[in-house]
Amino acid sequence: HFDYSFFSSNAYAITGPNGSGKSTLLQFIAGALMPTEGKVSYYNGSDTAVEQYFPLISIAAPYLETVEEMTANEFFRFHLAFKPLMPDLSIPKILERVGLQDAAEKQIRYYSSGMKQRIKLAQAFFSDTPVVLLDEPTTNLDASGISLYHDMIREYCNERLVIVSSNDTLEYSFCKSVIDMKTLKG
Repeated sequence: HFDYSFFSSNAYAITGPNGSGKSTLLQFIAGALMPTEGKVSYYNGSDTAVEQYFPLISIAAPYLETVEEMTANEFFRFHLAFKPLMPDLSIPKILERVGLQDAAEKQIRYYSSGMKQRIKLAQAFFSDTPVVLLDEPTTNLDASGISLYHDMIREYCNERLVIVSSNDTLEYSFCKSVIDMKTLKG
């Protein structure tokens, strides 16, 4: 029973206790899940189906898997078949930006959990999409990874719609609007 409008060039946080529906809501917005009642509408002059908006949305979440048998270079070349990168970015530049240039030819299966999270964030931040969805974005990151996350928010998200699902204010302190899922359950 959630009725809300998100607007481009704004940042929103979705908070609430475990099991309150934060991640589920993000997956509905992303089009990864379809609601059993109600609907998600995308408006760009007229209502449009989620299938047409998929190319405009990027998401990073701890439960989304990477292709573990691929190297980082292969993973991003594969990703390019679905979504373009932001202008003036190349795969080597992206890997350098997230500190993974020395592991570019290493299979992702051998990455630490923090390295895998950096790959997921890079995929979301550096895809040329107007919408970025982040579910618990600093999961498994050390202090330098968390600092990198905040730098990327500042550098790459000013003109984008950003929705962060989290209970950690460190992850969403830049958001102007906070939606508390527990108040919606009442």
